[in-house]
Amino acid sequence: MTMPTPPQHQGQGLSLKRQLLLCLLLPQLVLFLVGGALAYRMAMNYAEKAIDQSLTQLVRSLARQVKPIGSGLLIDFPRAAQDIIEQDPTDRVSYMVSSPPGSFLLGNGKLPGPAGELQPPSHEARRYNAPVDGKPMRVALLEVDYGDAGAPQRLRVQVAKSLALQQRLTTELIADMLAPLLLLAGVLGVLVYGGISRGLQPLTRLQAQLGARRDQALSDLSPIEMTEAPQEVYALASAVNHLLSAVRRRLGQEKRFLNDAAHQLRTPLAGLISQTELALAENDPQALRARLAKVLSGARRSAHLVQQLLSLARNEVEVTLQPLDVASLAREVARDWTPRALKAGIDLGYEGVDHLMPAGEAFLLREALNNLIDNALRYAGAGSVVTLSVQTQGSQVILEVADNGPGLSAQDLPHVFERFWRASDVPGGCGLGLAIVAEIAQRHGGQAQVLAARPHGLRVQLCLPAGNTEDVVL
Repeated sequence: MTMPTPPQHQGQGLSLKRQLLLCLLLPQLVLFLVGGALAYRMAMNYAEKAIDQSLTQLVRSLARQVKPIGSGLLIDFPRAAQDIIEQDPTDRVSYMVSSPPGSFLLGNGKLPGPAGELQPPSHEARRYNAPVDGKPMRVALLEVDYGDAGAPQRLRVQVAKSLALQQRLTTELIADMLAPLLLLAGVLGVLVYGGISRGLQPLTRLQAQLGARRDQALSDLSPIEMTEAPQEVYALASAVNHLLSAVRRRLGQEKRFLNDAAHQLRTPLAGLISQTELALAENDPQALRARLAKVLSGARRSAHLVQQLLSLARNEVEVTLQPLDVASLAREVARDWTPRALKAGIDLGYEGVDHLMPAGEAFLLREALNNLIDNALRYAGAGSVVTLSVQTQGSQVILEVADNGPGLSAQDLPHVFERFWRASDVPGGCGLGLAIVAEIAQRHGGQAQVLAARPHGLRVQLCLPAGNTEDVVL
């Protein structure tokens, strides 16, 4: 039955290309908006300065046309001068001459004075904004004193321009400034989009190569080839290749394990079938009892093999390591095996520290010690001594089971941790006990090792990282 394919985009967010575009173009857009606001403010200031300069020149020119004579005024303001002031029909210009200030003498409109009191007259013009006929205007004002010392008088000259000119100048400046900037922004956006698309091409090729392997068998997955790629993509491809290599290696191990397990189970099951058939055909009670004893022995061996296979499978699951008193655990295991040791005529004892607290998993370490003691009691022989010890050695915690039995030859020592390897024909074993011990040691970040004892015997050690431990030596 074909399993349904999960949705391609379920739970996915924006694509990497869109995220990069947002990260690169959005700040540029914000900067352009801020730049546009600053440019508008600068254009307004420049336009205001231009208007102020023009108004200052006009108010001074108009003030020169009014000449004080004694206690009176001579106004020399020909029609030509008035036409010059009002030459721009699109820009409204108003002027007014008053003396005393506010009393109309000459002009084309009534202009308001400044909001605050003026300082004593000077040669500098004062500029301010004021509404004229309901419209905002920019006004330049210049005041001068005239008359005799006994009868001083003041003359005020005002010239005003509509702020529409300022708005028009600002608009023209903004258009001249922003038009090339907007063009550059568009070109920059196109270049950024093209650069991102080109930069993401290695990821597209990586996706294509991974997609091409979708229908391949896991054991046939070949490494990804990325000859020309940026450093980050090359590192990603290398990590994927390491993962594929680990998958192939793990699948090979599982396949080999399943083949070996099938072979090992086939032999005792075939023996059980044959012994059962012979028992059914047997008429002699003694012979039938002998056949049934062989069936029971084969069944026990098969059950032991299945238990060991299940133990190997459990070792593949992730475990959480926590501080554990391995010395107390080892003493408990030794006490559990003492009845069987006494029955077999073997002296089983414990040596080592009272307490030791490395990081470990109690169930797995108990399984490892059970396998070590089971092997020692099974192969050491009656009258031997088996010692379970826990001690520290440098940066390691050593859990050791030693016996003074016949031991193994130097040629057999390298094979003791191989699955289904047996050095003896003693019934009951299946060649998985020490392989399980090695797996448990690896799960704890350590290793298992076997050493020859002197003058004879065998020492199997479970070496674990010590970490921060506390021990009390006996």
